[in-house]
Amino acid sequence: MRHLVEGRKLGRTASHRRATMASLSIALIHERRIVTTVAKAKELRRFVEPLITRAKEDTNHNRRQVFAKLQDKYAVAELFEEIGPLSKDRPGGYTRVIRTGYRHGDSAEMAMIELVDFNDQPPEKREKAKKKTRRAGRSKKTTPAQPEPKKDESKSAEPKDEDVKAAEAADTEEQTAEEENIEEADSSEKKQETAGDYTVDEVKKKLESMSVEEARAFVGDDERVTVQRALDKKVEEASEE
Repeated sequence: MRHLVEGRKLGRTASHRRATMASLSIALIHERRIVTTVAKAKELRRFVEPLITRAKEDTNHNRRQVFAKLQDKYAVAELFEEIGPLSKDRPGGYTRVIRTGYRHGDSAEMAMIELVDFNDQPPEKREKAKKKTRRAGRSKKTTPAQPEPKKDESKSAEPKDEDVKAAEAADTEEQTAEEENIEEADSSEKKQETAGDYTVDEVKKKLESMSVEEARAFVGDDERVTVQRALDKKVEEASEE
């Protein structure tokens, strides 16, 4: 009898099972949401949540303990730099398992496991429907609109050509001054923007729309491992093209 025997074997040996959990954890850390079978998702939750708890406190000892489980320095860096600080106020329960149905072919029950802090969207507010009454409302009598009295065009004095030209010149000068101010503000904002002002996910999205030179200037002296890895990937893609 299997009394008090915890965990699922998943049809694997112990070493194979540890490798499976490590690879699934790395995928979950990078992608924030993955799809797998229900049995693997439940075992992954037991494996990865203690690692997230360690990532709340960024110490050399905790990093070594997590690396011993994952064997991936990029996943460890992202776990301690992004996921750990965001989960500091959550006392456990960092993941969510949602069943998605059955897989075609072997009919295995599938589920989606995701990080709660990165996929927690508030529900949409529904507008309350107006109650319909059976009684018909009273018909309101409409009165015909009275025509407005015509204004005498002859009384209105026409402006002189010189005044019109002066007003147009003043308007154009104001418009050009406003455009120059907007351009200066945009240029100052662009100069001030650096990768250090954004999270790793936001940096990755911004690098996609930049050239290699702009990406290098944007990253600058940012020492985060995941940011440097994203920049290297951008450079490799540009060299292949």
